[in-house]
Parts: sequence; C-alpha cells; structure tokens
Amino acid sequence: MGVIQRIKPAKKAVKASERVELPLGKILRMDCVEAMRSLPDASVDLVFADPPYNLQLGGDLNRPDGSMVDAVDDDWDKFDSFAIYDKFTREWLSEARRILKPNGSLWVIGSYHNIFRVGSTLQDLGYWILNDVIWRKSNPMPNFKGTRFTNAHETLIWASKDEKARYTFNYRAMKTLNDELQMRSDWTIPICSGKERLKRGGTKAHPTQKPEALLYRILLATTKPGDVVLDPFFGTGTTGAVAKRLGREWIGCEREDVYCKVAEQRIEEALPLDESSLKTMQSPKAGPRVAFGQLVESEYLKPGMELCDKRRRFKAKIRADGSLEGKEGTGSIHKYGAIVQDAPSCNGWTFWHFKNDKGDLKPIDDLRQTYLLANEP
Repeated sequence: MGVIQRIKPAKKAVKASERVELPLGKILRMDCVEAMRSLPDASVDLVFADPPYNLQLGGDLNRPDGSMVDAVDDDWDKFDSFAIYDKFTREWLSEARRILKPNGSLWVIGSYHNIFRVGSTLQDLGYWILNDVIWRKSNPMPNFKGTRFTNAHETLIWASKDEKARYTFNYRAMKTLNDELQMRSDWTIPICSGKERLKRGGTKAHPTQKPEALLYRILLATTKPGDVVLDPFFGTGTTGAVAKRLGREWIGCEREDVYCKVAEQRIEEALPLDESSLKTMQSPKAGPRVAFGQLVESEYLKPGMELCDKRRRFKAKIRADGSLEGKEGTGSIHKYGAIVQDAPSCNGWTFWHFKNDKGDLKPIDDLRQTYLLANEP
C-alpha cells in the first residue's frame, strides 16, 4: 500500500485577530488538518476526535460459519509506518490545540493499536490529561479465532489545553445521570446495533460508528449549551446529531463524500431538545443496577417527555441529565418522587410511569428491565 497523502501543502493558520465567521453546523469537506487551519485561534470549546486506528489488518476475518466480518479495511485507516502515523497525529493534534479556547478540552478515542501513541503525542504538545475513560462494550464482537481475549473496550482520553485551563466539567449533571452516584471512569454502553446502526445498501455505512449514548455523555459532561464542538473525523455525524439534540453548535471535518451525505441526512432528521429540557442539576444518593440517565442517553425515554404517578396525581418532565422538573421543583426520579409525596424517600422506578405506544401507563422500571435484557453481556 502506498503512502497516503493526507496533508496538502501547508497553509498559514488563521489567527484570532483575523475576523473569520465560524462554519457552524457545516461539514468541511477536506482533510482535517487543512480544515482546522481555516479556523481562527481559540475558537472552539471542545474537540472530540475519533481518528484512524491504524489497525494494520492483514487478510480477511471470518466467523466460524465462514461468513466474512465487515472489518475496518478502508484506505483512510492505512499507514505505511508508525512514523507516518505519528506525524499525522502530531499535525492534527497541534491544530486542534491551536483552535481550542484557553479553557477548552479535547476527547480522543482509540483502541490498543493507537491510543498509547496518541496519548504520548498529546502530552508532548502540552495537553494536560484529566482522565482516561474505559468504554466497556456490553455486546462486543467475539474473537472468532480464539487466539486472544475478546476486545471488549476502547479507551478515551480527556485532556485540557494545558495544566492551568479552567475546563468545563458538569459534575452534578453526571452524578444525577448516574442515579446520584459519582460517575466513574468506566462506562458500560452497548455498541451500535439495531436501528441506530446506519446502513446503506444493506451494509454498514461506516465500520466504526460510535453510539450516540457515548457522545451524549461526553457533551453533557464537558460542554454547555451554545458551546462550539468540533469533530475532525466526522464520519457519519454522530457528534453533530448529538450536539444538535443538546443545543450545542458543531463543526465537522470529513473528506469522504459518502460519509458526508449520510451525516447531512442524519443531522437534518435529528430533533433538538427544548430549552427547558437542557437544564441540568443534581440530587443525593441511590443506585440500582441501571441508572435512569442511561435510559435517557439511549433514548428509551427522551428529554421533554412527561412522567406521572400511577393515579396521575403528580406530573414531571424529564430533563437532559435524567433529572425531573415539575411544579414542586426539581430532583432525581427518587428525590422528586419523595418531594411530591412529602415523604422521606421514594423508589422512583416504581413510582413514576410513562405512556407506552398503546397509551397505557407503565412503570419506568419496565424500561429498565428491557434495557438490561437488550444489553446483557
């Protein structure tokens, strides 16, 4: 395979003093480094990057029944050497750091093939690592050859622009999303499947499409409504679709025309949440096996939907972080249930009900059980 030319002749980066209108809500159809060079210094609040993994795959991968696995074998993931990959990584990370605001931050996701090289480079460039987060896939692809452990996770690095940056972290929203327990750095979220998996002509539209629940958590945790989020490897637009839902501005960089078309259609169909649903908050302790916020992330229940008790005496609206809002104030499903009943405690899972497709009231615990069944290992 020949060396892939990713970087066009260097262009001078746009400085903050040069007035440039940001291309909000647009996909820049070009190499990511060239695209970022067109943006001014300190102009975006967050960069989420899902760069090529440089898998270095050799040969086809088959299941035990002989069928072929639709693996990542696209040209955009192929590099002739680690040195070439490292050069590419340094170039895009340098531009990302330049366009980040002083208090901005960056997320990058990868597998064992590339995440350690990326992490080393971003430290060399002056980024300050805040967390590494393990995305544990509840339904990973098996290791069909039986020669290694099943690859059941990917690693995310969350880093600020530098050590002194006052980055955004919505701690209380994360705690509420996790049923009032401090959010940990290991996240169990299923890979894309079913209706969420985008397909064209019966095959995957993109081999490494990320679940919207993953981006939902990242953007809710580390941005505010109105913040500008840039994705230099936009693919089929997961970042843009979630940013639109959560009231964040977005910019995408993607050179593959087929992905751009899929992303544009997808984002066009995404529905933004109303302003009141985007407010976030926090409350004190609980902890079933599935957090209420996971049902909201995965769209089993959507922000803005109304819940009520079995006798329809009390009503509450779901907000983006999994908290509820009603006449008596705000709180988690448990806390707000206790407030409306003037009780010391409440099991929100059995107290709050939703309307199913037939118009019948069902406890939200039914959805929790459905989620568990759908995503059991």
